[in-house]
Amino acid sequence: MPQSTLSGGFQGGLPLIRRSRKCYYRLMTNTDTNPWHWYHNVSECYYHIQITVKYRKALLNSKLEQAILDSMKNIKERYAIEIYNVGFDQNHIHLLAQFLPKYSGGQVIRILKSLSAKMVFLQCPEIKKELYGGEFWTDGYYIATVSGRGSKKVIESYITNQGRASNQPRLFAL
Repeated sequence: MPQSTLSGGFQGGLPLIRRSRKCYYRLMTNTDTNPWHWYHNVSECYYHIQITVKYRKALLNSKLEQAILDSMKNIKERYAIEIYNVGFDQNHIHLLAQFLPKYSGGQVIRILKSLSAKMVFLQCPEIKKELYGGEFWTDGYYIATVSGRGSKKVIESYITNQGRASNQPRLFAL
């Protein structure tokens, strides 16, 4: 198999297999440290993401929660998107994520929604009866940047406490 190196030859360079872009990508990307290094860029952006079940139906039970978590297990290796926290409520989820700046927020949300919906429908096919159009998530979403040095802990705490009655914010007092 033909090989080349980053320096153009075998002396002093790192050997790469030309046919494998994944090897080159791994050498130029370091997502194991904070901040992340990607080619000549450095990234320390965290995002608070909220996505809602279609029709705001209260469908998220423990079986669906596990299917969603299973869909997000290997997402870092495949897309360089790291999910730090996931908080479940009955009809929506909150995520604290970090991803490379090569993705827009909308692209990441599209990836998360498509992978998780696919896993939900594979593991729980009966859920399609509850959703008229066969879509699991609504078209909308919420995304906000979070400072790694300031309010990241506050967002982590908020996401961790999602779905707990004592910490739920009340919008309307009846």
